[in-house]
Amino acid sequence: MQTVYRAKAPLRLGLGGGGTDLAAYSSRFGGAIINATISMYARVSIEPLPGNEIEFVSPDRGMTARIPCSTRLPPHADFLLHCGVFNRLVRDYSIPAIPFRLTSSVDAPPGSGLGSSSTLVVAMIAVFAEWHRLPLGEYESAQLAYDIERVDLAMAGGKQDQFAATFGGFNFMEFLKDDSVLVNPLRMRQELVSELEHRCVLAHTQTSRYSSDIIKEQIASVTDSGGADKMEALHQVKNGAYTIKKALLRGNFDELGNALHESWMHKKRSAGRISNQHIDHLYETARKAGAIGGKISGAGGGGYMFFICDGDSRYAVADALRKEHAIVTPFSFTQQGVLSWHL
Repeated sequence: MQTVYRAKAPLRLGLGGGGTDLAAYSSRFGGAIINATISMYARVSIEPLPGNEIEFVSPDRGMTARIPCSTRLPPHADFLLHCGVFNRLVRDYSIPAIPFRLTSSVDAPPGSGLGSSSTLVVAMIAVFAEWHRLPLGEYESAQLAYDIERVDLAMAGGKQDQFAATFGGFNFMEFLKDDSVLVNPLRMRQELVSELEHRCVLAHTQTSRYSSDIIKEQIASVTDSGGADKMEALHQVKNGAYTIKKALLRGNFDELGNALHESWMHKKRSAGRISNQHIDHLYETARKAGAIGGKISGAGGGGYMFFICDGDSRYAVADALRKEHAIVTPFSFTQQGVLSWHL
């Protein structure tokens, strides 16, 4: 019987500090992020194949590519991440270039703001590690995923997504000036997690965005002399991550909602395209229906928004958002990070 190797990694909600994990910021000031993984996943399977081709299959996007087996795959427009992961693992860990089929899917579309691309990279690294028994620890796997995206493939972005998908759960992350990362898991009581789920509404705006354009603007605000106000906004976003962490651990959901609101106001100042008229309208709609605060998850410009609601107002908030054609998405928080297995 043919052995099949699988992995899955959870997507994440960025609760606070977003943007301060960009190297341009953290290398000067140090960054701080708080995030939590949710029950939406990137899933990957590998099956060794006969013949002399590597096959990439993406059922959720309706795409397939067949590439001659080699120790160095040429970039493929539809499977850049896949080729990048394979090439790096061949280079660094000497995995053999033998034919296989890699099938991948993600529960959220690109541009969702839930870290889908980075989470997929983490899952792909894990499935190759399962297949070839690579000795990768959590920090090493997350850093490798970051290097593949940001260095090898030169994709703009920060560092939180790779570490969130690898570690899982609620984490407070510190991005130090020496480029190192400290992941501090938060010990959340289950009743607080359940109450947070009850008060939280996650909704897709029905718009997506290219986060790289927004990220480049944030990087410019840190490096250009004319970006003092935007840089100060990022400082306030970082401070907000500490406030959000305290509110979470104390189970003070009113304080949490207010902190999210303040952080969102500062976040919008850090780059011009983080919000737009549609996003602002959805945000005000949710607030009028009973949301205390909320934000875009990720770089902004589209994708998913989430809100912390007052008491049982989540039902009214969800109804109000649906009337504005947002897609309310059920979810739960997860504690498990990336997981791999074979059968």
